Amino acid sequence: MNNTNLFQEFPEVSAKQWKQKIQMDLKGADYNETLVWESLEGINVKPFYHQEDLKNIPTYSLPKDHNWSVGQSIYVGDIQKANAKALEILEKGAESLIFTIPNEETDFEALFEGINLEGLELYFDFEFLALEPIKKLVSLLKDKKAKARLNIDIIGHLAKDGNWFHNLEKDHDLLTELVSLGTLDISIIGVDLSLYQNSGANMVQQLAYGLAHANEYLNHLVTSSAVEKSFPIAFKVAVGSNYFFEIAKIKALRWLWNCLAAEYEIKSNCTILAVPSKRNKTLYDYNVNMLRTTSECMSAVLGGADTVCNLAYDAIYHKDNEFGERIARNQLLLLKEEGYFIEASQFANGTYYIESLTNQLAEKALVLFKQIEKAGGFLDSLKKGMVQRKIKKSAEKEQQLFDEGKIVSLGTNKYQNPQDRMKDNLELYPFVKTKARKTIIEPIIEKRLAEASEQKRLNDE
Repeated sequence: MNNTNLFQEFPEVSAKQWKQKIQMDLKGADYNETLVWESLEGINVKPFYHQEDLKNIPTYSLPKDHNWSVGQSIYVGDIQKANAKALEILEKGAESLIFTIPNEETDFEALFEGINLEGLELYFDFEFLALEPIKKLVSLLKDKKAKARLNIDIIGHLAKDGNWFHNLEKDHDLLTELVSLGTLDISIIGVDLSLYQNSGANMVQQLAYGLAHANEYLNHLVTSSAVEKSFPIAFKVAVGSNYFFEIAKIKALRWLWNCLAAEYEIKSNCTILAVPSKRNKTLYDYNVNMLRTTSECMSAVLGGADTVCNLAYDAIYHKDNEFGERIARNQLLLLKEEGYFIEASQFANGTYYIESLTNQLAEKALVLFKQIEKAGGFLDSLKKGMVQRKIKKSAEKEQQLFDEGKIVSLGTNKYQNPQDRMKDNLELYPFVKTKARKTIIEPIIEKRLAEASEQKRLNDE
């Protein structure tokens, strides 16, 4: 029997016919009020999607050879310990390393001792901005034929810290000089969208701010002739719990970046590093964090992230520890090797719901991006506090839904275990830290949804 003809015996059913059938089954209840819900981004989500939803809208698919790697982060406080950890986790399944570099004196030769860097994807997060040490690193990476994303993000630092590394002029001069060192395999510029997600921005804002953030670099570097025809860039994205929306968000980000790069007539190899959000993670009933991160990592893979770096279930209140990190790494290895998520980024291609969401998120983000550019650009909006106000407004709306139990967090605002005790388990301070200091702009502050309720529970223990 020819399976391709199996469904030819059945007539096609239009979206209108499906909707009529659903309305009959509702027995008088209003279709929109009962089954259609509105997301935080102002997108109306329908109970079903049909091929008609893809009429007259563009779709974006990843290349068939697109794959993803299992990443793990390493804080380079002690060179020998960081090197030993890198060697160990590579042996246990990690495929990409994300190094946080705290100071200029880091000995990169010692850090990479015994590590075969050829073909290994490296990411860096520098807590400083200086030419000579980064220049030496790039030279070493080129010699070892490594692929690396340096993620130099001076605007991201300003947004998070409230100050430049040095000052506006020096930071931009250093950035321009560093970009000249880059190659197709070693990208210099990074854009950190995770800050916006973790501080409460909705997905349209995350995409629009990320795009406008990146556009500031293009404006500066193209004008200074530091970029000609090639401009590799890396985005860091935090992934939340709205499963299908997060898949669409990552697809929309890559699509929007390709559109922006085309406007500048440059070729750009966009790399996306995805990490689970901190915003919905909790102290109490902390094992639920593993369920959250599994779902979020699945969204990241299906959306087409290049590297996924999981968050340990106890990361918000425990210092780095082997057990939590092993569980986090194994979650990704199980997805990849036993869950058949090796090439899962192809699974979302052509799905009516996700393609529709991708298009709506991209269109709404593009409208907001144009508004930001018309108002003077992202940096100007940061200086005027416009971005901060918009994020606060979005965060307050989400916080209200959480406080009312409409956004459910198991073990925290629903089904609490009154016997849970956490006061003696806190190695890290898990709440927003307030420190009076002088800044040139208001910093964007990351905050978890459960903080206020957790502080009350801790006080009541």
